[in-house]
Amino acid sequence: MKPSSASAAFDASAIGLSSLCLLHCLALPVLAAMLPALASWAEAEWVHLVFAAIAVPLAGVALWRSHRLRSLPAGLIALAVLGLTGLLLGASGWPSHAAETPFTVAGSLLLASAHLWNWRRRPHPAPCDC
Repeated sequence: MKPSSASAAFDASAIGLSSLCLLHCLALPVLAAMLPALASWAEAEWVHLVFAAIAVPLAGVALWRSHRLRSLPAGLIALAVLGLTGLLLGASGWPSHAAETPFTVAGSLLLASAHLWNWRRRPHPAPCDC
């Protein structure tokens, strides 16, 4: 796999994981209210820790690979760091349980935005005029 396609795969994976995290935060509580069997899984702390444990290294690798190929704007790095910080704060439940969802949703959106920005910065092949 070429470095640019590997970076694109990492960014796409990170965007997908951020979307999955966002879906978990917003849709699962609604489903849990309708189906009480899902309520225990929706509130399980291990789910948040697993998401954070996957998101942090994946985002780090995606951004590191991009950094090695070309310099990243400071705003993109700040956006990614803020997103990861929001995810970690949400996963840890800090400062309170009530702040968990807003921190996680904001972190997920910020991190997905950073990966989308990084993906858009990458040169893409010209469309085929078939």
